[in-house]
Amino acid sequence: MNLRSLRFRITALYAVLLSGALVLFGATIYLGLQRYLYSNLQETLADECRTIETGLLSQHPFRRPQWLQQEIEESFTPEANGHFIRVTQEGIGVIFASREPKDGSFDLTGVPSPAEQRDRPQKIRQKDGHSLLVVSSRFTAPDGTRFITESGFSNRQIEVTLDGLLVTFGVYMPFLVLVAVFSGYWLMRRSLQPVDEITRLAEGITSSNLSERLPVIRTGDELERLSGALNRMIERLDGAFQHIHRFSADASHELRTPLTILQLELEGLAQNRKLDPSLMDEVGSALEETGRMSHIVENLLTISRLDAGELKIDKSRLDLAQLASSSTEQMQLLAEEKSISLRCQTGDEIYIEGDRSRLQQVIVNLVDNAIKYTQEGGEIRVNVRQDTNLAILEVSDNGAGIPGDALPHVFERFFRADKARSRDLGGAGLGLAIVKSICIAHGAEISVSSQEGRGTCFTVELPALAVVNRMQPTI
Repeated sequence: MNLRSLRFRITALYAVLLSGALVLFGATIYLGLQRYLYSNLQETLADECRTIETGLLSQHPFRRPQWLQQEIEESFTPEANGHFIRVTQEGIGVIFASREPKDGSFDLTGVPSPAEQRDRPQKIRQKDGHSLLVVSSRFTAPDGTRFITESGFSNRQIEVTLDGLLVTFGVYMPFLVLVAVFSGYWLMRRSLQPVDEITRLAEGITSSNLSERLPVIRTGDELERLSGALNRMIERLDGAFQHIHRFSADASHELRTPLTILQLELEGLAQNRKLDPSLMDEVGSALEETGRMSHIVENLLTISRLDAGELKIDKSRLDLAQLASSSTEQMQLLAEEKSISLRCQTGDEIYIEGDRSRLQQVIVNLVDNAIKYTQEGGEIRVNVRQDTNLAILEVSDNGAGIPGDALPHVFERFFRADKARSRDLGGAGLGLAIVKSICIAHGAEISVSSQEGRGTCFTVELPALAVVNRMQPTI
C-alpha cells in the first residue's frame, strides 16, 4: 500500500475525522445520559422528601409516638425498596431512620450524621465502590417545629447502566470505524479508478502517437473536466508537432534542389583541369561539405516523413536472422579496416513482419555506429534471438561507451556525446534518430545500455511471427 497515495491520505483523514466524531458523539451521549439519570434520581428523592413533609410532618404533633414510623414504612417500605430515609427533629434528634436494605445496596455505617449533612445533594462513597446519593430538605411544621428530611438511594444501577454503555461504545465503535475505513478505501479506490486508467493511457502517449486521446469520464465532475482538459492539451501538442514535422519536411524538400544543383556545379568545376591547384582544393572542400549537407537534408526528410507517417513502409514476412546475417556481412570490410572483429549469431528462421530495406537500415546504422566508436582490435557482436513472442536484435561492442548523462539523449536529433569526435567521423547525430523512427514505425522498442570505457549495447524488440529455439552461429 502506497502511504503517499491520494486514496490512502483521504481514507486516513476520513478515519481520523470519523473516529473523532464518534468519540465526541459517545462522550456526549454518555455525559448526557449520566446527567439525566442523576438529575432524575435527585428529583425522585426530592419528591420523596416533599411527600414526607407535606403528608406526614405537617401533622405534627403526631397522634401517637410510633405513628410516623408506621406511616413511612407502610407508604415507602424503604428496606424492601433499597431506600434510605431519615427524619430528624430539631432539639430531639433522629425520630425515624430506615434499617439496612435487604438488597445490601448501601451500608448505614458510612452515612454521616444529620449535623454533617449539607443542603445540596451529597454522594457518599460506599465500601463496594458505589455511592449513596442523599438529598436533604428542611421543613417547618405549622406548630413551628423544625425537621430535616433525608432521602437516599444507591447509584449502583446508574453506574451499571453507564458501564454497560461504555462497554458498548468500546466494542462497537472500533468495529464501526474499521468498517467505515475499509468501505471508504474501497469507495475511494473505485472512484479514483478512472484516474488510474487516465494515468496509464497518458503514460503511453508519446510524440509518435499524439493522435490518441484519453477517455472522457461523463460524470459532470472534476474528473470529466480533467480528462477533457488533458485531451485539449494533447490536441494542441499534436498540432504543434505536426507543424514542426511539416516545417522540417518542407524545409528539407526545398533544400534538396539547390543543394543538388550546387553539388553538380562544384563537381563540374572539380573536373576542370585548368583550375589553380589551391582553388581546386577549395572546390573539393566545398564539394565535401555540400555532400555532407545533402546527406543531412536527406536524413531530416526521412525522419520527418517517418514521424508524419508519410513514408511508405512495405511490410512483408521476412527472416530477421537472415537479414541480420547478410547486413553484417556487408559491413565486414568496414570493420576489417580498423581490425575489428565483427561476428553475428542468429537463430534459425526468426520471422517478423516489416520493411526489409528499412530494417536493414537499422542494422547497418547500429553496426556502423559501433564501428565508429570502437577502437582498433575491438569486438562487435550482432545477436538475433527469440524470446516467447518477441524477436530481439542486439548490437554490442567493447568500445568507448556512452557517458551516463548522455544515455537519455542518444536518440535525439543532432545529439552527439562527443561533438568534436563525431564531426571528425562524419556523424551529424541523425543516425540513431532515424533508427528510432523506423523502430516506432514497425511497433518496435529500442533501448540502449552502456558503461563508459567498457562498451555499449543497443537492443531492438520486434513482434515475432514464429518461435524457434535452436541457435547457430554465423560469421
